[in-house]
Amino acid sequence: MKKVLVAGSTGYLGKYVVKEFKEQGYWVRALARNPRKIEKEGPFMEPAIKDYVDEVFVGDVTKPETLEGLCDRIDIIFSSVGITRQKDKLTFRDVDYQGNKNILDIALQKSVEKFIFVSISNVHLFKHLEIVKCRENFIEELKNSGLKYTVIRPTGYFSDISEFLKMAISGRIYLLGDGKNKINPIHGADLARVCVDGAINNKNEILVGGPKTYTEEEIAKIAFSVIESPPKITRIPIWFVNIIIRMLRPFNKHKSNLMEFILATQQNDVIAPPSGKHSLKEYFEEMAEKLLRKRSSSYF
Repeated sequence: MKKVLVAGSTGYLGKYVVKEFKEQGYWVRALARNPRKIEKEGPFMEPAIKDYVDEVFVGDVTKPETLEGLCDRIDIIFSSVGITRQKDKLTFRDVDYQGNKNILDIALQKSVEKFIFVSISNVHLFKHLEIVKCRENFIEELKNSGLKYTVIRPTGYFSDISEFLKMAISGRIYLLGDGKNKINPIHGADLARVCVDGAINNKNEILVGGPKTYTEEEIAKIAFSVIESPPKITRIPIWFVNIIIRMLRPFNKHKSNLMEFILATQQNDVIAPPSGKHSLKEYFEEMAEKLLRKRSSSYF
């Protein structure tokens, strides 16, 4: 039985990947900074994974001293480690690059066969952005390491797209630009199958998206239809967002970098070969039930 380490196991994709590896017959070690998250369903309906994990390794990828023994007896490493919300004043360089490199450095001392890493698709559109630079810098380290590797490049997660639904529930959706750009986002369960398949195929890179392509305006309208509310959409001019980013940068570089990335994705089509079967509308319907139930309970 092959043994796999899942780094990023408590994130949206990581939870689905743990479940998929286990269901396909792998022995699974989950790296977690906060092991309690393994026991709970995630905020975007990703599964609790306690029953799918053979061993929990408690450690912090930014602190190499906590990772001793991480890769012992491991055949395959999967990592989706990265940050979106700033924590402990950590940067993209600290986590997306150095955190993953710390794992790679340990792997190179052991008998690890393969490293699977998740980045983004259409990287040529975003390579000037800090979040992308850091992940691509790590990929260069991975390519030069001598390990077998596969880089998975998804278009975007359903969890990210759920921001449209949250705005709809709040009464209005704000689009950056005209909302005509296209994306085919993918559900975590569908993407997890692609990631786990990466353990046995010989491809160095896999571009992948969900089964259906939408404009951002279409996604907004789906969100409103799910909650049975007439669409209220406001389009924010790109020039105005750029002013906000420039004003924010001196005070919060991390947030301004993240806003630059979001803005770039909403000015370009982000489409990759389709995969999976999960419907965005059905996902919104399930998420809406959860969000509205949580919202109503907060009133009491």
